[in-house]
Amino acid sequence: MKRKMFFAAVIGLMTVFAVNAQGGGGGQRMPVPDRVKATMDKLADFKLDKDKTTQTEAAFTDFYTASYKMMDDMRAAGGQPDREKMMEERKKLVDARDEKLKKIFTDEQFKKWKDEIEPSMRPQRPPQQ
Repeated sequence: MKRKMFFAAVIGLMTVFAVNAQGGGGGQRMPVPDRVKATMDKLADFKLDKDKTTQTEAAFTDFYTASYKMMDDMRAAGGQPDREKMMEERKKLVDARDEKLKKIFTDEQFKKWKDEIEPSMRPQRPPQQ
C-alpha cells in the first residue's frame, strides 16, 4: 500500500514538472494595472512630479490595454497568428507610446528608458534545447 502511494506521488510530481517544462501553467498574463505599477516602479529614479506621473501612467495603461487587445484579437481569429503582422502592429503601439513618453520625459530620461529600463522589462525566455 505504501509502495503504491509512493509511486502515485512520484508520477504526480513528474507530471507537474513535465507540464511546467513545456511552458504550461505559467501562461497567465499580468493585469494592466499591475503591469503599469511594475513599470512605474522601474521609473522611480525619474522622480516625476504628480502631473508627469499621471501622464506616464496613462501612456502605459493605453499601451498595455491596446497590446492585450491586439493579442486577444489575433488569438480569436484562430489559426496561427501572422508573425510579421503582429510585429508590425506592436511596433505601431510602441511608437505611439514612445511619442507620448518623449513629451513627458527629458531627453536623458527617455534615453535611459529606451536603453536600460525597457529592455529589462522584456520577458526572458529560456534557451531552446
